[in-house]
Amino acid sequence: MEKSTNEKLEYGIMSVEDVYKLAREFLKAKEGTKAINLSYEDRNMINVLSKQAFFGKFDETKIKVGFLDLVGKDRVQLWKSLANLSKEEAMNRYVLLINKVCPLFYAHLEAHKRNLEDEKNRIRLIEEEQRRQKEMMEQKEKKLREEDLKQIEENKKKREEIQRKQIQEALNQQTYPHFKAYAEQQHPNNAQAQEELIKQLQEQHFEQYMNQVYQQQLLHQQQQAEQLRALKKAQKKQEQQTEEEFKKLHINETESSINHESVNMTLVSEKSDQANGNRDNSDVANNASLISKKEENEEDDNEEDEEEEEELPPISAASMLTRKDIKEFKESVRRDNDAIIKVGSGETVTVRVPTHEDGRLIFWEFATDYYDLGFGLYFEWTISPSNNVTVHVSDSSDDEEGEEEEGKQDPEKGDKSNENKPPCDEIIPIFRRDCHEEVYAGSHLYPGKGVYLLKFDNSYSLWRSKTLYYRVYYSK
Repeated sequence: MEKSTNEKLEYGIMSVEDVYKLAREFLKAKEGTKAINLSYEDRNMINVLSKQAFFGKFDETKIKVGFLDLVGKDRVQLWKSLANLSKEEAMNRYVLLINKVCPLFYAHLEAHKRNLEDEKNRIRLIEEEQRRQKEMMEQKEKKLREEDLKQIEENKKKREEIQRKQIQEALNQQTYPHFKAYAEQQHPNNAQAQEELIKQLQEQHFEQYMNQVYQQQLLHQQQQAEQLRALKKAQKKQEQQTEEEFKKLHINETESSINHESVNMTLVSEKSDQANGNRDNSDVANNASLISKKEENEEDDNEEDEEEEEELPPISAASMLTRKDIKEFKESVRRDNDAIIKVGSGETVTVRVPTHEDGRLIFWEFATDYYDLGFGLYFEWTISPSNNVTVHVSDSSDDEEGEEEEGKQDPEKGDKSNENKPPCDEIIPIFRRDCHEEVYAGSHLYPGKGVYLLKFDNSYSLWRSKTLYYRVYYSK
């Protein structure tokens, strides 16, 4: 297939320079054969285009032609006619001329282009296959790692579950007689209800035990941190004592040098100066002793305050559950009129329950009619003179007035209103409970001797009062 010299061949992925080199090789291979027959003008043009592509524009100072070289003169004139033709355009015209004088060159160019494209596609396929294999290997390794991590996690969970079951079985064996006796008292002649209650109590006891274990671990860590802080404090105190001894030594040396200088004075002045110096030294010593005693008393007071704060043992978390037998619970509570309280709008009722000498756990149950009610549990570190349960009612306006009075207190005088109040810890924060739909029950392990405060909060309600049914008891 022949292309005219005014057309441009499709080079595909090949550059003009690559096609130009291919045309030169083709001409060298086919020249002198029947495949190509060049005229005088074509031969001169091929030669001139080649020189234009290699050297550029004709330069008379570098190229000289002999007087009798007629072919050379023709080629020089032809070269001059190309003027400022670019190297790329000269290469392109060279290729088009070769294609014109030898139509086989186009087939040769197309075959070479196909070979290059096939080679490029082959390399691309090889790279894609290598990349695919690499991705498969990475995915396989990732899957193996995930399976290993999953297996490790499953083994860890199995071990933890086995340990939890062993601990729970041991605790259930210890507490079953006690919980069975309690369930028989709550649900006489009802074996199914007794078993359900025993199961609930055992689960609560197990959760409390695990919480206590976690808190003991946390307490141990806190004790280690306290020991580290105490060690640092002792080191700092020792450094301060060393620095004070060094200062005292420096003062004594200064005083001795002053005394040595005063030796050359008269006897009268020496006695008077000596007396004055003794008085000054005694005053300085007295002041220093007073300051040191004051600092020691302050440090002792701080240490006593820290010891008092650290004396309070940690409090374990409480357990809470809900039951659907709200109707039966209210009927059983109605038999005891003291266990029914009307909580007025805007009021907070506090039920104070002292810890019993024979008890280890406190249990509570409560429900309301028609509307929800706020509930929270607190523990007051005080010893009650009796084991009687008392009920206190406070209005929300009383609490606000108390807060305003606290805000008006002089910060320099301190909070004298809280000096005589025993410390109180929050076990369950006050939240609104849907106790009109189900019975709310819970238990807590005694942290020590004190008084439990069961707060039933209706301060958020401006118009509605609530009827509260509750029951509180202890267990050994």
